[in-house]
Amino acid sequence: MNKYTYRFEKILVVKEQEKTETELAFKESIKVFEEIATKLYDLLKKKEDLITYQQERLMVGSSIDEINHYSRFIDSMEKTIEDVQQKVVQARAKMNWHEQKLLEKNLEVRKYEKMRENDFEQFKEDQLRIEATLLDELSTIAYYKREIR
Repeated sequence: MNKYTYRFEKILVVKEQEKTETELAFKESIKVFEEIATKLYDLLKKKEDLITYQQERLMVGSSIDEINHYSRFIDSMEKTIEDVQQKVVQARAKMNWHEQKLLEKNLEVRKYEKMRENDFEQFKEDQLRIEATLLDELSTIAYYKREIR
C-alpha cells in the first residue's frame, strides 16, 4: 500500500500558523481593550467620588477657592475621560477587526482540513480498489496455474 500524503499540507501548515498569529493578535487586542476600559471605569468612579465629596463639602460650607479648585479638577478629569473614551472606542474597533480576521482564518483552516479529510477518504477508496484489483489478478494467476497442471 502507498503512504498517504496530502498535496496541500504545506498550505495547511501556513494557514494554521496564520490562524495562530491572528489568535495571538486577537488576545492581545482583548487585553488592551480591557486595560483601557478598566482605566475609563476607574476615571468615571473617581469623578463620581469627587462630585460626591464636593457636594458634601458644599453642605458643610466650602471656600470659593476650594469650590473653584474642585470644578477645575472635575473639568480636567472630564477631558481625560473623553480622551480615554475615544481610546476605548478605537480599542473595541481593533478588537472586533481582529476577531473578524480570526473567524476568516478559522474558516480557511477548516476548509483545508475538510479538503484533506475528503482527499484521504478518496485515497482509502483508491487503495481498496487497487487492492481488490491485485487480489483479482492473483486469484486469476492462481487459477491458471492450477489449470495448466
